[in-house]
Amino acid sequence: MSKRNYLVGIDVGTAEVRVGLGEPRPDGTVNIIGLGLSPSEGVRKGVIVDLDKTVDAIATAVEEAERMAGLKIDSAYVGLKGLNIELINNRGVVAVSSEDREIREEDIERVMQAARVVALTMDREIVDVIPREFIVDGFDGIRDPLGMLGVRLEVDALVVTSLITSLHNLLRCVNKAGINIRGLILQALANSEISLSPDEKDLGVFLVDIGAGTTEVSLFQHGKLQKMVVVPLGGDHITSDLAAGLRINHFKAEELKRLHGSALLTNRESEPKIEIKTVGSNELRLVSERELTGFIEPRVQEILQITREEMVKLGWPYLPPAGVVLRGGVSAMKGIVEVARLYFESNQVRLANFDVIGVQNPIYSTVIGLLYYAQCNQPRMFGAQKGKTARRQGPGLWQRLKDWMTDLVE
Repeated sequence: MSKRNYLVGIDVGTAEVRVGLGEPRPDGTVNIIGLGLSPSEGVRKGVIVDLDKTVDAIATAVEEAERMAGLKIDSAYVGLKGLNIELINNRGVVAVSSEDREIREEDIERVMQAARVVALTMDREIVDVIPREFIVDGFDGIRDPLGMLGVRLEVDALVVTSLITSLHNLLRCVNKAGINIRGLILQALANSEISLSPDEKDLGVFLVDIGAGTTEVSLFQHGKLQKMVVVPLGGDHITSDLAAGLRINHFKAEELKRLHGSALLTNRESEPKIEIKTVGSNELRLVSERELTGFIEPRVQEILQITREEMVKLGWPYLPPAGVVLRGGVSAMKGIVEVARLYFESNQVRLANFDVIGVQNPIYSTVIGLLYYAQCNQPRMFGAQKGKTARRQGPGLWQRLKDWMTDLVE
């Protein structure tokens, strides 16, 4: 892995563990050369409940990606779910340390460390600090202050915290599978790389990710993640309703949901009949898609209704200008956009596009998003890495001007 610059992402989901391996390109895209998938039996509603099963699922998915790419994976970026995540808005302020008042990497590192000073409960831990903007001597909206002149440097940052137990269980599972963790990436940020356009993130948009165990609602505005909330409902609840209502096992219910499920009742007179075998009986019976929808539609409506209520709690009684973008496994269901437009009271609802060269299946969208986010954000680190000596800085701009004036006088 060290001979060539490869990126690896791992998405530990409620339904499946997905692994992606890609080679960064100079244009900012990633060439996908390996994918792996394994059922995730040790995760429930985004929380690890069985360490051994989760380790096995990660190892199986990693091996599949290794076989496809013909490479050995030893490190990866890991996606962080939003269920146990809390976002805190905070600011850091420092004085520029150099005599010539040029902002250098160590100044940016110090202000980022200052933003980490927040009061946390004993059960939480800081995972990452994401800068929204920098302010130099009162001038805001600066994305990268490196090389600018100033006296006072501030940062408006988003502090990402997680419950210690759930975070360390995830880290332990990945490490026990033989993988070193290069970094943790918030899943909402990874999904936005693939699902949202820069204009949508600038105007304001809700990204609604309806997964197997949870529904993640993320607000993006001014190009940055602003707020996030998680609804503890998802596709598995729909599957459970089908299994209980039709008296079939969970796997058959999941298959019916994916192949024939619809979120909206139709008035078609003739519908194809589907053969099912109920639990405790060897006899086959026929069900229609309309009957399936009768179990699916109420649960989808509940998920969307609670999602809308959470949007209002976040301060949006009306949708932002770019509306809502739906993604996740449930978003592939027929009729989901029409129902969402009804509950969100807006036509500004669309499905997330998934157009990545070499990948056809959208179930890999999150892990591909991890690779794209790592490609765009990780190479440009804020400050020198720990354990390494910061590179020696040459004379700053102000010092060079002073030297030039001195030479003229002499």
